[in-house]
Amino acid sequence: MVTRVPWIVVAAGLALAGCKKSGPAAGASGGKAAGFGIQVIAVPAVRQPVLESVSLVGSVVPNEMIEVKAETDGTVKEIRFREGERVAQGDLLVALDDTKAAAQLHEAEARLKLAQTSLARVEQLYKDRLISQAEYDAATSEAAEKAAVVEVKRRELRDTRVTAPFSGFTGARLISPGQVITKSLRLTGLVDLDTVKVEVEVPERYLSQLHVGQPVEFRVAAFPKDRFKGEIYFISPQLDTALRTALVKARIPNADGKLRGGMFANLDLGIQLRDSALVIPEPAIINNGDATFVFAITDTNTAAMKPVQTGLRLAGKVEVLSGLVAGEKVVVEGVQKLRPGVPVTLAEGAALLPYLEPKP
Repeated sequence: MVTRVPWIVVAAGLALAGCKKSGPAAGASGGKAAGFGIQVIAVPAVRQPVLESVSLVGSVVPNEMIEVKAETDGTVKEIRFREGERVAQGDLLVALDDTKAAAQLHEAEARLKLAQTSLARVEQLYKDRLISQAEYDAATSEAAEKAAVVEVKRRELRDTRVTAPFSGFTGARLISPGQVITKSLRLTGLVDLDTVKVEVEVPERYLSQLHVGQPVEFRVAAFPKDRFKGEIYFISPQLDTALRTALVKARIPNADGKLRGGMFANLDLGIQLRDSALVIPEPAIINNGDATFVFAITDTNTAAMKPVQTGLRLAGKVEVLSGLVAGEKVVVEGVQKLRPGVPVTLAEGAALLPYLEPKP
């Protein structure tokens, strides 16, 4: 809460404070203000660590994410996964009709066996010097060619089985048994969420404060009470020339599976820690145009208006760069009633606790 005091009121208060009262009352009090002081709540300015951070919005992305497709055309024979279930690396997801591929493999293996038998006879004839080098080379080349064909057919047979390349969660099923598919057709998706990444564009002026291994903290709308922690592992060496920002990535453990790809991440990126900053409660601040003041309590228990220079705004607190010293008391409640030089009475006890306790 920030209090604004019109300049005319401040000027009037300063004028009244500079005037001396005349008459018996003033003489009887020895020059001190008569009557009871205005009751206020005041707390001392204290030194404490302050972390300067910048708030950015990023995106949560899975550690790994792919579209699952077959490597060959065919007919869906069997679907071995359920939507949204966890699968392990190597698990069978989809099986295509493999009868044609299996028959072609058997044919290729038979041709290879015949070529290898012929090569064995040719080798013996070559050793006996009954055939030429060219005939021997031709037989050797034919056997090697048939062996290569067998490997191709074995691969085509394996391609009828679509397996998970890594452990993760399957997406929506986009095919049905008996469906004729092409190798460009998406069958489902697969995402690894054991660890997730947060990608954020960081303005150029903050890059000097970042480094690999630096901790980060962020929140997501789905779990507003939770704070997720990770660390930076990548800072782009190239800036976006249009926005003058650099892509920064952080890695976050996600064992409980709360974080999903595509979530907005409200990131608090710590860029500078000041170990001994002077802070006061935010309600003590009085703004008037470009000027900022506080009411401080003097040794004679009167209010004194002091100009201050503020720095970082925290949760319920403000950093003071100049104008106050540690231990100096500032008024946090009752500011509206005060004028410079007015006597004050300090409240004590429970009323001070909300201001003295650290804010989370």
